[in-house]
Amino acid sequence: MSADIDAIALRPLAASPETIDALAALLVETVAAGGSVSFMHPLPREEAATFWRGSLEAAARGGRVVLGAYAGEALIGTVTLLVDLPPNQPHRAEIAKMMTLPAYRGRGVARALLREAERIAALRGRTLIVLDTAADEGASGFYEKLGYVRVGEIPDFALKPHGGLTGTLIYFKRLAPAAA
Repeated sequence: MSADIDAIALRPLAASPETIDALAALLVETVAAGGSVSFMHPLPREEAATFWRGSLEAAARGGRVVLGAYAGEALIGTVTLLVDLPPNQPHRAEIAKMMTLPAYRGRGVARALLREAERIAALRGRTLIVLDTAADEGASGFYEKLGYVRVGEIPDFALKPHGGLTGTLIYFKRLAPAAA
């Protein structure tokens, strides 16, 4: 399967049975492949669908933006931008649930999703983005190439999807305010 970044469409996602089903399939496959995104393997499809229903409901209320990357009609990646933060943090956003189907990794999908999330964050007046990634088999090199600064590591933070503990690496990136 080959994907060209020019052929990938990015768009905010809203709840529909098809979207929830596609997101659930992506989450199940990511976890099965060892992706540390808060769930354990094997992840029941309905548990994944329940998670995405709640996430898309929060997006509908304005608390987050769930972006999807499509190759044709196929959802091949997603990232969530969390913007519903405490009152003393109106300048900040968080990146969560960055996932790309294994067959599409290394082809610019995650980069395009992250850049779009940063653009949306800036348009919403956010000047700081934070994120975390697993210390073992996480995406630290990817985030560092895109200008994220590693703050530190919390050891034994979470279980890996197939068992065993992993630390988490904390990152931040300053954003320029969006042009008016």
